[in-house]
Amino acid sequence: MTWPTDTGSFALGDLPVEHGGVIRDARLGWATHGTLNAARDNVIVYPCSYGATHDDLAWLIGPDGVLDPTRWFVIIPDMFGNGISSSPGRSGPDEPDDPDYPALVTMADNVRAQHRLLTEVFGVTEVACAYGFSMGAGQAYHWAALYPDLVRRAIVVCGSARTAVHNRVFLSGLLRVLEAAPEHLGDGRFSAEPTRAVRAFAHVYAGWGLSQDFYREGLYETALGAPDLETFLRTDWEDSFSTSRAANLYAQALTWSAADISAGHGSDLPAALASIRASVLLLPGSTDLYFRVADNEAELPFLRDGRLEPIPSIWGHRAGSPAGNPEDLAFLTRHVRDWLDRDPAPR
Repeated sequence: MTWPTDTGSFALGDLPVEHGGVIRDARLGWATHGTLNAARDNVIVYPCSYGATHDDLAWLIGPDGVLDPTRWFVIIPDMFGNGISSSPGRSGPDEPDDPDYPALVTMADNVRAQHRLLTEVFGVTEVACAYGFSMGAGQAYHWAALYPDLVRRAIVVCGSARTAVHNRVFLSGLLRVLEAAPEHLGDGRFSAEPTRAVRAFAHVYAGWGLSQDFYREGLYETALGAPDLETFLRTDWEDSFSTSRAANLYAQALTWSAADISAGHGSDLPAALASIRASVLLLPGSTDLYFRVADNEAELPFLRDGRLEPIPSIWGHRAGSPAGNPEDLAFLTRHVRDWLDRDPAPR
């Protein structure tokens, strides 16, 4: 079965960001799935995860998928730094990285630009749900916190309202790997693509993205079809990250590290959570190594209308993006669809 789809790029003009600097001639890539209804209120905004583009996220959309485009109008905005929306990384092999791109573009900067897309391009009157995985989950949380009168539901899959300290340590390690490359010029810019550093980056990431039990059980072979561990690390991790510019990987890691919905509440996270009017479903992975169940457990008491449903899985962080993982996909689909069918909390 097919459904209407579209893609585009929204010109934002020169866009100031909250920690200083301007994204010159800023552009926001986007894709849509489904049909916007007459009331313009059947919208699910589905922001991108780390390094992902709107094409990478489309796999879970379908009449029998997690998000049903025959019922909802799904808008996928490309995050700044992913190579489609404005990014610091070179756009061609002989072009330099952008030295004027801001040092830090936050999740809030992304969501404010996305809000302009939804309201100025599509005339959206209500967001039925902000849905996201990983960094996309952080953006979904920001949607609910920044626009409490607009967002009715939020579904946070393997994400948190504020990046935890241990999570930031993981990201610091990734950043230090990139900075150690001889091609690094400083401030996350590179004279050429640091191929060996990105390969090391991928191997570090592979140790965090999946759980110890996943590797102990050899699921990279039995579930994902790799002939051995070396091949799995090359095809699923090295090859994946090699398609991204190092400057973009660096910039988005900083965005992730700085994520915090309480920035507009004097760093008072309970107050920021209490300000959310949306009904919030928290779906952490039970063995996720950086977005921990404990983080969501600490957030839940401050939400006006929230539910916590850990994904019982040994797939670590990838439990929340379960391509090739039917059991976790069935769990995710069931709980997301139930939440979307549920009446949201009164405003």
